[in-house]
Amino acid sequence: MKPIQTHIPGFPRIGAARELKFSLEKHWRGDIGEAELEATGAALRARHWAQQRDAGLDLVSVGDFAFYDQVANHIQLLGCEPARFGFKPGAGQSQLARYFAMARGVSNAGHEHGHEHEHGCTHQHHTHALEMTKWFDTNYHYLVPEFSPETEFSLACERLFAEVAEAQALGHAVKAVLIGPLTFLWLGKERAQGFERLALLDKLLPVYGAVLDRLKQQGVSWVQIDEPILGLDLPPAWRSAFESAYWQLGQVGVPLLLATYFSPLEENVSLACRLPVAGLHVDGVRAAHELTSVADWLPVHKVLSVGIVDGRNIWRTDLDLALAQLAPIAAKRDGKLWLSTSCSLLHTPFSLENEKALDPELKSWLAFADEKLGELDLLKTALLRSASAADGCAADSAALDAALSASRAACASRRASPRVHSTAVAARIAGLAADADRRASPFPARQAVQRARFQLPSFPTTTIGSFPQTQAIRAVRAGHKRGEIGAAAYESCMRDEIAYAIARQEELGLDVLVHGEAERNDMVEYFGEQLDGFAFTQLGWVQSYGSRCVKPPVIYGDVARPRAMTVDWAVHAQSLTAKPVKGMLTGPVTILQWSFVRDDQPRALTTLQIALAIRDEVADLEQAGIGIIQIDEPAVREGLPLRRSRWGEYLDWATRAFRVTASVARDATQIHTHMCYAEFNDILPQIAAMDADVITIETSRSAMELLTGFGDFRYPNEIGPGVYDIHSPRVPDTAEMVRLLKKASAVIPAAQLWVNPDCGLKTRGWPETESALRNMVAAARELRAA
Repeated sequence: MKPIQTHIPGFPRIGAARELKFSLEKHWRGDIGEAELEATGAALRARHWAQQRDAGLDLVSVGDFAFYDQVANHIQLLGCEPARFGFKPGAGQSQLARYFAMARGVSNAGHEHGHEHEHGCTHQHHTHALEMTKWFDTNYHYLVPEFSPETEFSLACERLFAEVAEAQALGHAVKAVLIGPLTFLWLGKERAQGFERLALLDKLLPVYGAVLDRLKQQGVSWVQIDEPILGLDLPPAWRSAFESAYWQLGQVGVPLLLATYFSPLEENVSLACRLPVAGLHVDGVRAAHELTSVADWLPVHKVLSVGIVDGRNIWRTDLDLALAQLAPIAAKRDGKLWLSTSCSLLHTPFSLENEKALDPELKSWLAFADEKLGELDLLKTALLRSASAADGCAADSAALDAALSASRAACASRRASPRVHSTAVAARIAGLAADADRRASPFPARQAVQRARFQLPSFPTTTIGSFPQTQAIRAVRAGHKRGEIGAAAYESCMRDEIAYAIARQEELGLDVLVHGEAERNDMVEYFGEQLDGFAFTQLGWVQSYGSRCVKPPVIYGDVARPRAMTVDWAVHAQSLTAKPVKGMLTGPVTILQWSFVRDDQPRALTTLQIALAIRDEVADLEQAGIGIIQIDEPAVREGLPLRRSRWGEYLDWATRAFRVTASVARDATQIHTHMCYAEFNDILPQIAAMDADVITIETSRSAMELLTGFGDFRYPNEIGPGVYDIHSPRVPDTAEMVRLLKKASAVIPAAQLWVNPDCGLKTRGWPETESALRNMVAAARELRAA
């Protein structure tokens, strides 16, 4: 074995130019068949493996590619497609068609529709797609496996083995990648009461053994088996299941690299180190403080893989610091060490090469996936040179010295750059009053003033903010960005779109209106483009799920608001109607969570800086006469640390940041917030502590079950449970919404209830939007009459 080797847990699958996204969408539209889509996948895999080899990696990762999601790949590999989809052997449906049916749902006509669907078709009956949720604490979404006592497993898909054969035929040394059996079960959900999915482990392990045996027969040198749940607070039964499970898998005889990431191992350090596997990968970025103890605990005959390069963020590695961390570990391991990224590079953009518009200094501070491969090779070369020098051997080091010098210069430039640090922002933070996060009066007093001001009916109706972003809207915005449409013409087009949205809402009979957000490309990017301390890439795309890609802003410096961002649009909308129009803002925690965040100061401080910037916008909206202001915080729950012991600290600064943003508002100004697609019941006291006058939440997918926690908690302020799912083209009828509202009224006092959709309507078409909102307004009126 080589003394030092390099590898990565995974690589971005979408392609440098988002080739996978565009091929998927062509396939779903029917423009290309399965064979052409498969050819795109094969070309991307071949290119990405070559990129890893050419960067000097000793092993290429195979099994990290997926047409939609890696967990969905495992559902098919392990033969546990949910029975509710009705897949039948010999029915003529291809494996790929079944895969997309699970990912996107199936209509009553047998057609797929899904999370990305934007057309106005209406289906009263369909098979819902698998639930999606966040992959640990990332912004990637995975498809949730469904388990019941009847779930069976079998080796049911050849895709992984075919991809291994592809890589071997291209001459690569292969490391296959699997999600481990305990993590696979943990990621799923039970579909039967009183059933614990861990009980399926005994049925699952033989299938994992069969997979490993096939890989062994193919001559795979290593299998990376991911068990990131070892970084979580595991119940005793789950912890105790690891040793017997891996003893059984170890009998196959293929070398296993157990991979953990995203979190320190803490009480699981000893367990991870003594499992009967050939190697252990640990996150050297998020668990840097554990590297010494892992190096001590792990038997010397086992491989230690250190994820020393950050796989979650885009900042250049401080190579001097990394080498200082690695040198004593290499000495303890007798030089036998693997170097890697902390986790899969799925979470980083592809390459900096074509980022032509980025400021050169800022660009020098960054490293995307391609550049991170180069960093691993530099670290390996530097460690090998140190080992050679210790043995009295000379090494040609001019190129290495130049690379280390460039790294050193970039890190020094970032630390000293005046664009990173603002004395004005620092002074404002230092001078912030202790009560800057408190409204003038408690909620009951504010509620009385607001009800007198707005005179809204019971069960007031509203929407979450955005209305359909038509092709015409997108074309005008893109033309303006390219300089083809002047400022005056662009503003006129957007004002017309706002007028259209207001007119449609008035015709539908909604009580509290929104301007529709036609001018906004993205709820985070729109604000980041207008704030100091943010930068934007041209091609910095990362996969969110399926074909959905996002381009997160880069927070590189202190954040401040130079000028008002939304006031003119809100004032124009309010001038068109006598009904109240909400000012629409994105909250500080969500802006933080959905960005690449600077790593040179605590996240809490960056969040507070953003909060003060949004606070200024709240003040200006109020001054301009906007009486209702919504500050969206859908990402509060997903920001929770993976370890519960760290929840308190995070929730303290996260909820304080929201209050700082909102507390500038007078009692008569009604503050709304919106949260969606997360479990809230375990943080209800902290949600209440945000002290929003009205909170709107997603509840329709759970048939209002999520609302029960708010009722049991006796949530004190007003609440708008979503009455229909905007991620589906289905339009529920009035009776269905009435049933949901009656169910809500059973747990929340009717006087506190609002009526609204689950989320914004940006991705929907106007016909289905109007039909659904008309039914929603009718349901509210029926409840009022009752």
